[in-house]
Amino acid sequence: MKALRKEVTLLLAVLVFVASTLTAPAVHAVSASSSLILLYIDKSEAFVNKDQIHLDAPATIINGSTFVPAKFLGDTMGFKVEWNDATRTILMTPPGYSIVLDADHKTVTNNGVDIPFNSVAAIVNGKLLVKLTWLADYMGAKYTYNSELRRVEIVNFPTPEGVYMDQSGNSRPVAKFTTAKPTYRLGEPVKYLDLSYDPDAEGIVSYDWSGKQEVFFKAGKYPVSLTVKDRHGNVSKVFTSNVTVVDVPYLNEVEYPIYTKPVGGFIKSDWGTIWSHFNEMVPLPKKATEVPGRTLLVSDSPEEFTEKGILYRDNINGKARLYADHVNGTKQKMTMAIFATNNSDKPVTIKTTNKGEVYPSVYANLIGSEASVDFLLNNVYTDELTVPPHETYIYAKLPDFYPGQGVNLFYDVETDGEMQISFGVTDERLTPTTAQDLPLLGFTGHVRGTFPISEIKWDVDATSFTKTSVLTIGDNKTDPFVKGYDVMRKQNVENGGNYGVVYKIHADKPRKMAVMIMAKGGVFKGPFKINGEIIPVPASGVITAFDGMEVLARTTGTEDALDIEFTPPAGSAFPIDLIFYPLDEKK
Repeated sequence: MKALRKEVTLLLAVLVFVASTLTAPAVHAVSASSSLILLYIDKSEAFVNKDQIHLDAPATIINGSTFVPAKFLGDTMGFKVEWNDATRTILMTPPGYSIVLDADHKTVTNNGVDIPFNSVAAIVNGKLLVKLTWLADYMGAKYTYNSELRRVEIVNFPTPEGVYMDQSGNSRPVAKFTTAKPTYRLGEPVKYLDLSYDPDAEGIVSYDWSGKQEVFFKAGKYPVSLTVKDRHGNVSKVFTSNVTVVDVPYLNEVEYPIYTKPVGGFIKSDWGTIWSHFNEMVPLPKKATEVPGRTLLVSDSPEEFTEKGILYRDNINGKARLYADHVNGTKQKMTMAIFATNNSDKPVTIKTTNKGEVYPSVYANLIGSEASVDFLLNNVYTDELTVPPHETYIYAKLPDFYPGQGVNLFYDVETDGEMQISFGVTDERLTPTTAQDLPLLGFTGHVRGTFPISEIKWDVDATSFTKTSVLTIGDNKTDPFVKGYDVMRKQNVENGGNYGVVYKIHADKPRKMAVMIMAKGGVFKGPFKINGEIIPVPASGVITAFDGMEVLARTTGTEDALDIEFTPPAGSAFPIDLIFYPLDEKK
């Protein structure tokens, strides 16, 4: 009697399933494009893209696994789920498979291979449910379970037609993709999810996109196509889907790269954009402090020397920075050296604590940038040189450089007494008397002199500004040039461009923002040190005035501080702007 009751129950279940098959609504017929399917555990509401569907059999959890309604998924994903009255079985045909479910005998046959019925299927309240992971894998669908919402999320694509085997038995790969969202706003980054695959599992070697853009600024539907190729040269059929952009603002064309470009990314611009958005910016409040304690000797005139001689000479005592930038304007190979002369009656030691050096090159921007990188790295040096009384030693000798080549160098030193420093060039062999024998070279209009300041500190307030703000470096207005004295000409001078000076810019608790650099005076190439990390500007080549902006840093609004270190690189033109762009939270 129990066996008869069981058979009647199974028969009724099958009949209910058949009835649901015959009356299934057409609203979830297969779509030509991707489908986002949302199923809620033990709830009859479901969604296919934007359409809400009422299910007779909701998804449920059985023995820790998620089971989903077979007929609904078949209609939505585009494969048959039908009752065979003659065999009293249910046939499901995902692409490439023939699955027969026999409820009477509790078996499932997949392409002729039997598997236990209860492991992949169940009949609940007269409806056929199948194990999600089992069926979705056949379809190549992507699925996740959202435990917080108790929701099954399935992304499905119709299988491209025409997958074939070539003469060697290799199949054509399949191109598939979707977007992470069904619609995007104006200026919202589009996230493409690549779901392409090779049925032979040999991998895809190339992708060919058409119409793919990372962002759209006008509402509409934009067709995007993809073909892929496997390593045997087999090319997939074209897969096309639409990116739907709705008329809701997110970011405009000026804002978009500022919000999305990574640190080090360059934002190409034009004069119209710069004029309307980055010409009249609000100065970022700052407290400027000239840090005393290290004397700066700058040797840059003559910048291009045409004869041998002493380029600059002065005395130091204690902490000093030796800075030189010169080009060989002669017609022969020259040697450049820095001489240390002790004119006192006791030995004097000169210790090197930091340096920036570069090999001779004809590229002025390159040597200035590379020497600045070397110096800003702030490596630890412990070199010492002790010069006896009334003697001259060579402190540093640079590699020989040929006509047209230039050099740039920094040395931070400390002495325990007064010492005369001479920057000299010659085409002869260096001797103990070279520094005294060479003539003093004349001034030709570039920077030369001794300056009491080699470091400038800016404490800026970047906590709550709301408008695009700016710090300008090297304009001699908001950033005055350091004043000094040229002992060879015996006159007051200023360090035009503040070459050899290190800027230390500090902001406590900065707001969420992007920090960018824009060249204004001409060609620029040089590094910035942001929170201890060197950021080259640009990554390669140079940037020109008003050419665009490079992203130097981003803050989230949670940092304790932002620290920027910079020294004006030789060969670059000034002024430059540091642009501080406030970023709003975007959802």
